[in-house]
Amino acid sequence: MTTADLPQGSVGLADPSAAPLLKVDDLHVSFPTDGGLVRAVRGVSFELREGEVLGIVGESGSGKSVTMMAAMGLLPRTARIEGSVTLRGRELLGMEAHELNRVRGDDMVMIFQDPMTSLNPVHKVGSQIAEAVRAHYEVDKDTGWKRAVEMLRLVGIPQPEQRAHSYPHEFSGGMRQRAMIAMAMANDPQLIIADEPTTALDVTVQAQVLDVLRTAKEETGAAVILITHDLGVVANMADRVLVMYAGRPVEIASVDEVYDNPRMPYTVGLLGSLPRVDADGSERLHPIKGTPPSMVSLPSGCPFRPRCPLAVEVCVEQEPVLEATSTAEDHWVACHRWREVAREPDPVEIFDTGSGAAL
Repeated sequence: MTTADLPQGSVGLADPSAAPLLKVDDLHVSFPTDGGLVRAVRGVSFELREGEVLGIVGESGSGKSVTMMAAMGLLPRTARIEGSVTLRGRELLGMEAHELNRVRGDDMVMIFQDPMTSLNPVHKVGSQIAEAVRAHYEVDKDTGWKRAVEMLRLVGIPQPEQRAHSYPHEFSGGMRQRAMIAMAMANDPQLIIADEPTTALDVTVQAQVLDVLRTAKEETGAAVILITHDLGVVANMADRVLVMYAGRPVEIASVDEVYDNPRMPYTVGLLGSLPRVDADGSERLHPIKGTPPSMVSLPSGCPFRPRCPLAVEVCVEQEPVLEATSTAEDHWVACHRWREVAREPDPVEIFDTGSGAAL
Protein backbone atom coordinates (compact mmCIF):
# COMPACT_ATOMS: atom_id res chain seq x y z
CA MET A 1 0.00 0.00 0.00
CA THR A 2 1.27 3.45 -0.94
CA THR A 3 0.38 6.94 0.27
CA ALA A 4 -1.95 7.31 -2.71
CA ASP A 5 -4.23 4.77 -1.02
CA LEU A 6 -4.26 6.58 2.33
CA PRO A 7 -6.33 9.59 3.47
CA GLN A 8 -4.76 12.85 2.38
CA GLY A 9 -6.14 15.09 5.15
CA SER A 10 -4.91 15.33 8.73
CA VAL A 11 -6.91 16.09 11.84
CA GLY A 12 -6.43 19.43 13.57
CA LEU A 13 -4.37 21.13 10.87
CA ALA A 14 -4.90 24.60 9.47
CA ASP A 15 -4.61 23.48 5.83
CA PRO A 16 -4.89 19.71 5.41
CA SER A 17 -4.99 20.14 1.63
CA ALA A 18 -1.45 21.55 1.55
CA ALA A 19 1.44 19.48 0.23
CA PRO A 20 2.91 17.18 2.90
CA LEU A 21 6.07 18.14 4.72
CA LEU A 22 7.20 14.52 4.95
CA LYS A 23 6.01 11.69 2.75
CA VAL A 24 6.96 8.06 3.40
CA ASP A 25 5.86 5.82 0.55
CA ASP A 26 5.95 1.99 0.63
CA LEU A 27 9.13 1.89 2.72
CA HIS A 28 10.79 -1.49 3.19
CA VAL A 29 13.90 -2.07 5.32
CA SER A 30 15.61 -5.41 5.85
CA PHE A 31 18.87 -6.58 7.39
CA PRO A 32 20.78 -9.71 6.34
CA THR A 33 21.87 -11.75 9.36
CA ASP A 34 23.33 -15.20 9.98
CA GLY A 35 19.86 -16.32 11.04
CA GLY A 36 18.16 -15.03 7.90
CA LEU A 37 16.78 -11.81 6.47
CA VAL A 38 15.21 -9.57 9.12
CA ARG A 39 12.34 -7.68 7.48
CA ALA A 40 12.19 -4.83 9.98
CA VAL A 41 9.91 -2.52 7.96
CA ARG A 42 7.37 -3.94 5.51
CA GLY A 43 5.62 -1.33 3.44
CA VAL A 44 5.17 1.75 5.65
CA SER A 45 3.34 4.68 4.07
CA PHE A 46 2.17 7.92 5.66
CA GLU A 47 2.18 11.68 5.21
CA LEU A 48 2.99 14.39 7.74
CA ARG A 49 1.71 17.93 7.37
CA GLU A 50 3.21 21.22 8.49
CA GLY A 51 2.87 21.65 12.25
CA GLU A 52 1.34 18.21 12.79
CA VAL A 53 2.26 15.92 15.68
CA LEU A 54 2.22 12.24 14.71
CA GLY A 55 2.66 9.56 17.35
CA ILE A 56 4.16 6.29 16.10
CA VAL A 57 3.36 3.59 18.64
CA GLY A 58 4.35 -0.06 18.95
CA GLU A 59 6.29 -2.62 20.93
CA SER A 60 10.06 -3.00 20.68
CA GLY A 61 10.91 -4.48 17.29
CA SER A 62 7.80 -3.16 15.56
CA GLY A 63 9.89 -1.09 13.13
CA LYS A 64 8.94 2.37 14.34
CA SER A 65 12.49 3.58 15.07
CA VAL A 66 13.98 1.87 12.00
CA THR A 67 11.44 3.68 9.82
CA MET A 68 12.59 7.10 10.96
CA MET A 69 16.29 6.18 11.06
CA ALA A 70 15.95 5.20 7.41
CA ALA A 71 14.48 8.64 6.71
CA MET A 72 17.41 10.27 8.53
CA GLY A 73 19.99 8.15 6.70
CA LEU A 74 21.27 6.68 9.97
CA LEU A 75 21.02 2.96 9.21
CA PRO A 76 24.16 0.84 8.63
CA ARG A 77 25.34 0.18 5.09
CA THR A 78 24.14 -3.42 5.36
CA ALA A 79 20.52 -2.27 5.51
CA ARG A 80 18.50 -2.90 2.36
CA ILE A 81 16.13 0.01 1.84
CA GLU A 82 13.37 0.30 -0.75
CA GLY A 83 10.63 2.85 -1.24
CA SER A 84 10.60 6.62 -1.01
CA VAL A 85 10.99 9.25 1.71
CA THR A 86 10.64 12.90 0.69
CA LEU A 87 10.95 16.10 2.71
CA ARG A 88 9.24 19.02 0.99
CA GLY A 89 9.38 17.00 -2.21
CA ARG A 90 13.13 16.22 -1.99
CA GLU A 91 13.97 12.53 -2.01
CA LEU A 92 16.06 11.61 1.05
CA LEU A 93 16.80 7.98 0.23
CA GLY A 94 19.98 7.82 -1.81
CA MET A 95 20.79 11.50 -1.24
CA GLU A 96 24.51 12.32 -1.35
CA ALA A 97 26.13 12.37 2.10
CA HIS A 98 27.08 16.06 1.97
CA GLU A 99 23.51 17.03 1.00
CA LEU A 100 22.01 14.83 3.70
CA ASN A 101 24.32 16.38 6.29
CA ARG A 102 22.91 19.80 5.40
CA VAL A 103 19.36 18.52 5.82
CA ARG A 104 20.06 16.77 9.13
CA GLY A 105 20.36 19.20 12.00
CA ASP A 106 18.83 22.02 9.98
CA ASP A 107 15.62 20.92 8.23
CA MET A 108 15.07 17.77 10.29
CA VAL A 109 16.49 16.64 13.62
CA MET A 110 16.25 13.53 15.78
CA ILE A 111 16.21 13.32 19.58
CA PHE A 112 17.29 9.91 20.84
CA GLN A 113 16.22 7.84 23.83
CA ASP A 114 19.51 8.02 25.75
CA PRO A 115 21.10 11.49 25.66
CA MET A 116 24.27 10.15 27.31
CA THR A 117 25.07 8.28 24.09
CA SER A 118 24.27 11.37 21.99
CA LEU A 119 26.10 14.05 23.97
CA ASN A 120 29.89 14.04 23.89
CA PRO A 121 31.08 13.44 27.48
CA VAL A 122 34.29 15.46 27.08
CA HIS A 123 32.73 18.67 25.75
CA LYS A 124 30.62 21.23 27.56
CA VAL A 125 26.91 21.14 26.83
CA GLY A 126 26.89 24.74 25.62
CA SER A 127 29.78 24.07 23.25
CA GLN A 128 27.94 21.14 21.68
CA ILE A 129 24.80 23.19 21.06
CA ALA A 130 26.89 26.06 19.67
CA GLU A 131 28.70 23.62 17.37
CA ALA A 132 25.35 22.42 16.00
CA VAL A 133 24.50 26.03 15.14
CA ARG A 134 27.86 26.79 13.54
CA ALA A 135 27.71 23.59 11.47
CA HIS A 136 24.81 25.06 9.51
CA TYR A 137 25.28 28.83 9.79
CA GLU A 138 28.29 31.06 9.28
CA VAL A 139 28.37 32.65 12.73
CA ASP A 140 31.26 33.28 15.11
CA LYS A 141 31.83 31.37 18.35
CA ASP A 142 30.33 34.10 20.50
CA THR A 143 27.09 34.15 18.51
CA GLY A 144 26.88 30.37 18.61
CA TRP A 145 27.43 30.37 22.37
CA LYS A 146 24.72 33.01 22.93
CA ARG A 147 22.31 30.91 20.88
CA ALA A 148 23.17 27.87 23.03
CA VAL A 149 22.44 29.78 26.25
CA GLU A 150 19.20 31.10 24.76
CA MET A 151 18.08 27.56 23.90
CA LEU A 152 18.96 26.21 27.35
CA ARG A 153 16.91 29.00 28.91
CA LEU A 154 13.99 28.22 26.62
CA VAL A 155 13.87 24.55 27.65
CA GLY A 156 13.88 25.44 31.33
CA ILE A 157 17.48 24.78 32.36
CA PRO A 158 18.07 26.88 35.52
CA GLN A 159 20.97 29.36 35.39
CA PRO A 160 21.63 28.65 31.69
CA GLU A 161 24.68 30.93 31.51
CA GLN A 162 26.41 28.83 34.16
CA ARG A 163 25.00 25.43 33.18
CA ALA A 164 26.15 25.88 29.58
CA HIS A 165 29.67 25.36 30.97
CA SER A 166 28.68 22.01 32.53
CA TYR A 167 29.54 18.59 31.11
CA PRO A 168 26.80 16.02 30.33
CA HIS A 169 27.56 13.91 33.42
CA GLU A 170 26.84 16.97 35.58
CA PHE A 171 23.24 17.07 34.31
CA SER A 172 20.43 14.83 35.56
CA GLY A 173 18.69 12.53 33.06
CA GLY A 174 15.85 14.98 32.57
CA MET A 175 18.21 17.91 32.12
CA ARG A 176 20.24 15.98 29.54
CA GLN A 177 17.08 15.32 27.56
CA ARG A 178 16.20 19.03 27.81
CA ALA A 179 19.68 19.82 26.47
CA MET A 180 19.06 17.50 23.52
CA ILE A 181 15.78 19.28 22.80
CA ALA A 182 17.62 22.62 23.04
CA MET A 183 20.12 21.37 20.46
CA ALA A 184 17.27 20.19 18.22
CA MET A 185 15.59 23.63 18.41
CA ALA A 186 18.75 25.63 17.79
CA ASN A 187 18.40 25.78 14.00
CA ASP A 188 14.59 26.12 13.82
CA PRO A 189 13.99 22.78 12.07
CA GLN A 190 10.90 21.93 10.05
CA LEU A 191 10.67 18.44 11.55
CA ILE A 192 11.59 17.10 15.00
CA ILE A 193 11.72 13.32 15.43
CA ALA A 194 11.70 12.26 19.09
CA ASP A 195 12.58 8.58 19.56
CA GLU A 196 11.37 7.37 22.97
CA PRO A 197 12.43 10.67 24.60
CA THR A 198 10.93 9.81 28.00
CA THR A 199 11.58 6.08 28.38
CA ALA A 200 14.44 6.24 30.88
CA LEU A 201 12.81 8.95 33.03
CA ASP A 202 10.44 8.80 35.99
CA VAL A 203 6.82 9.82 35.50
CA THR A 204 7.18 13.38 36.81
CA VAL A 205 10.22 14.10 34.65
CA GLN A 206 8.48 12.47 31.66
CA ALA A 207 5.70 15.04 31.90
CA GLN A 208 8.23 17.87 32.12
CA VAL A 209 10.14 16.65 29.06
CA LEU A 210 6.93 16.35 27.05
CA ASP A 211 6.06 19.93 28.06
CA VAL A 212 9.49 21.04 26.83
CA LEU A 213 8.97 19.15 23.57
CA ARG A 214 5.63 20.91 23.17
CA THR A 215 7.41 24.23 23.75
CA ALA A 216 9.95 23.32 21.08
CA LYS A 217 7.15 22.68 18.61
CA GLU A 218 5.46 25.99 19.42
CA GLU A 219 8.68 28.02 19.25
CA THR A 220 9.93 26.54 15.98
CA GLY A 221 6.62 25.77 14.27
CA ALA A 222 8.03 22.34 13.48
CA ALA A 223 6.08 19.18 12.86
CA VAL A 224 6.86 16.43 15.37
CA ILE A 225 7.05 12.65 15.09
CA LEU A 226 6.89 11.12 18.56
CA ILE A 227 8.05 7.49 18.63
CA THR A 228 7.00 5.53 21.70
CA HIS A 229 5.81 2.15 22.97
CA ASP A 230 3.36 3.89 25.31
CA LEU A 231 0.02 5.16 24.03
CA GLY A 232 -0.28 7.21 27.20
CA VAL A 233 2.66 9.39 26.13
CA VAL A 234 0.94 10.56 22.94
CA ALA A 235 -2.50 11.10 24.52
CA ASN A 236 -2.17 14.84 25.16
CA MET A 237 0.30 15.75 22.45
CA ALA A 238 -0.40 13.98 19.15
CA ASP A 239 -2.88 14.96 16.44
CA ARG A 240 -2.77 11.51 14.86
CA VAL A 241 -1.51 8.09 15.90
CA LEU A 242 0.07 5.43 13.69
CA VAL A 243 0.16 2.03 15.42
CA MET A 244 2.80 -0.40 14.12
CA TYR A 245 3.09 -4.15 14.54
CA ALA A 246 5.59 -6.51 12.89
CA GLY A 247 6.99 -3.80 10.62
CA ARG A 248 3.69 -2.47 9.27
CA PRO A 249 1.05 0.10 10.20
CA VAL A 250 -2.03 -1.66 11.60
CA GLU A 251 -4.09 1.39 12.58
CA ILE A 252 -3.97 5.09 11.65
CA ALA A 253 -6.40 7.65 13.04
CA SER A 254 -6.75 10.83 15.03
CA VAL A 255 -5.69 10.47 18.64
CA ASP A 256 -9.32 10.77 19.77
CA GLU A 257 -10.44 8.04 17.38
CA VAL A 258 -7.71 5.67 18.53
CA TYR A 259 -8.63 6.14 22.19
CA ASP A 260 -12.41 6.23 21.78
CA ASN A 261 -12.92 3.81 18.89
CA PRO A 262 -9.95 1.44 18.50
CA ARG A 263 -10.56 -1.08 15.74
CA MET A 264 -7.43 -3.24 15.68
CA PRO A 265 -7.22 -5.85 18.51
CA TYR A 266 -3.55 -4.98 18.98
CA THR A 267 -4.43 -1.32 19.61
CA VAL A 268 -7.19 -2.45 21.96
CA GLY A 269 -4.62 -4.54 23.83
CA LEU A 270 -2.23 -1.61 24.16
CA LEU A 271 -5.02 0.51 25.63
CA GLY A 272 -6.09 -2.31 27.93
CA SER A 273 -2.56 -2.52 29.30
CA LEU A 274 -2.64 1.10 30.47
CA PRO A 275 -3.57 1.82 34.10
CA ARG A 276 -6.40 4.35 34.35
CA VAL A 277 -6.39 7.17 36.88
CA ASP A 278 -10.20 7.19 36.98
CA ALA A 279 -10.46 3.49 37.85
CA ASP A 280 -11.99 2.57 41.22
CA GLY A 281 -9.37 -0.04 42.02
CA SER A 282 -11.50 -3.05 41.14
CA GLU A 283 -10.69 -2.94 37.43
CA ARG A 284 -7.75 -5.01 36.30
CA LEU A 285 -5.46 -4.56 33.33
CA HIS A 286 -5.96 -6.59 30.16
CA PRO A 287 -2.45 -7.39 28.91
CA ILE A 288 -1.71 -8.87 25.50
CA LYS A 289 -0.59 -12.47 25.86
CA GLY A 290 2.44 -13.84 24.02
CA THR A 291 5.35 -12.07 22.38
CA PRO A 292 5.91 -10.27 19.07
CA PRO A 293 6.81 -12.58 16.16
CA SER A 294 10.27 -13.16 14.74
CA MET A 295 10.88 -10.76 11.87
CA VAL A 296 12.89 -13.51 10.16
CA SER A 297 10.01 -16.00 10.02
CA LEU A 298 6.64 -14.29 10.37
CA PRO A 299 3.54 -16.43 10.88
CA SER A 300 1.24 -16.91 7.91
CA GLY A 301 -1.54 -14.42 7.42
CA CYS A 302 -1.89 -11.70 10.04
CA PRO A 303 1.28 -11.38 12.17
CA PHE A 304 -0.84 -10.61 15.24
CA ARG A 305 -2.95 -13.73 14.74
CA PRO A 306 -1.11 -15.98 17.29
CA ARG A 307 -1.88 -13.41 20.02
CA CYS A 308 -5.31 -12.28 18.84
CA PRO A 309 -8.44 -13.45 20.71
CA LEU A 310 -10.59 -12.87 17.61
CA ALA A 311 -8.49 -14.81 15.09
CA VAL A 312 -10.37 -16.97 12.56
CA GLU A 313 -9.35 -18.93 9.47
CA VAL A 314 -9.09 -15.90 7.19
CA CYS A 315 -6.52 -14.47 9.61
CA VAL A 316 -4.36 -17.55 8.94
CA GLU A 317 -4.74 -17.33 5.18
CA GLN A 318 -4.41 -13.62 4.39
CA GLU A 319 -2.50 -10.70 5.85
CA PRO A 320 -4.98 -7.81 6.06
CA VAL A 321 -4.34 -4.51 4.33
CA LEU A 322 -5.27 -1.06 5.61
CA GLU A 323 -8.88 -0.13 4.88
CA ALA A 324 -11.05 2.78 5.91
CA THR A 325 -13.50 2.18 8.74
CA SER A 326 -17.05 3.47 8.84
CA THR A 327 -16.59 5.51 12.03
CA ALA A 328 -14.40 8.20 10.48
CA GLU A 329 -13.02 8.76 7.00
CA ASP A 330 -9.52 9.30 8.37
CA HIS A 331 -9.54 6.07 10.43
CA TRP A 332 -7.71 3.20 8.75
CA VAL A 333 -7.14 -0.30 10.10
CA ALA A 334 -5.49 -3.54 8.94
CA CYS A 335 -7.71 -6.22 10.48
CA HIS A 336 -10.18 -8.78 9.12
CA ARG A 337 -12.24 -8.54 12.33
CA TRP A 338 -12.43 -4.79 12.90
CA ARG A 339 -16.23 -4.82 12.52
CA GLU A 340 -16.48 -7.32 15.38
CA VAL A 341 -14.28 -5.05 17.48
CA ALA A 342 -16.55 -2.11 16.63
CA ARG A 343 -19.59 -3.98 17.95
CA GLU A 344 -18.03 -4.56 21.37
CA PRO A 345 -19.35 -2.18 24.08
CA ASP A 346 -15.95 -2.42 25.81
CA PRO A 347 -13.38 -3.72 23.30
CA VAL A 348 -10.73 -4.56 25.93
CA GLU A 349 -13.05 -7.34 27.14
CA ILE A 350 -12.17 -9.38 24.04
CA PHE A 351 -8.93 -10.33 25.77
CA ASP A 352 -11.02 -12.03 28.47
CA THR A 353 -13.70 -13.64 26.30
CA GLY A 354 -12.01 -14.23 22.94
CA SER A 355 -10.99 -17.74 21.91
CA GLY A 356 -9.10 -17.37 18.67
CA ALA A 357 -5.52 -16.97 19.88
CA ALA A 358 -4.76 -20.68 19.42
CA LEU A 359 -5.00 -20.39 15.61
